[in-house]
Amino acid sequence: MSAKIDSAALAVKSGCAINLATEVLGDRWSLVVLRDMMFGNYRHFRELLNNNMEGIASNILSARLKHLQEVGLISCAPDPSHKQKLIYSLTEPAIQLVPVMATLGEWGRRHLPVTHELSVRARLLFEGGPQMWEEFMEELRELHLGRRRVVRAGAGPGVLQRLNDAYLAASKKTRSR
Repeated sequence: MSAKIDSAALAVKSGCAINLATEVLGDRWSLVVLRDMMFGNYRHFRELLNNNMEGIASNILSARLKHLQEVGLISCAPDPSHKQKLIYSLTEPAIQLVPVMATLGEWGRRHLPVTHELSVRARLLFEGGPQMWEEFMEELRELHLGRRRVVRAGAGPGVLQRLNDAYLAASKKTRSR
């Protein structure tokens, strides 16, 4: 059974699944913060702030992180490597957003004026389909939840590595033009 989002943190207007999902994810920044945690593996406040391409303000990031914690999409714990830092982790419900992110990215790629280098990961993830999504979710579970995953012998690089390699190659190609 899947973990449930904490509905006590929501202003529930109806029992409609789309409305409730919009209550959790519908602001301008929540999906972007989750994207950066998923695809950039950014786990600290400064990483999320400094590596966000859209220029999120620190007060907005702080509010989004608090909201995402309240609804149960991320957790926060002291970073064992640095006493003054916190490390943010995706929870299982957030990890299960991978197919949504893949589909949303493909929709954006088809209907909006995206750049090649910033859409290459969306294309690869969407084209990889459910098998790639599940593999990526397993990687995220290992990174964020500490669950060991079984890696097949000769499997090659993981999904996160393949997506980032494609992004770097596309960025390099764009810069060389």
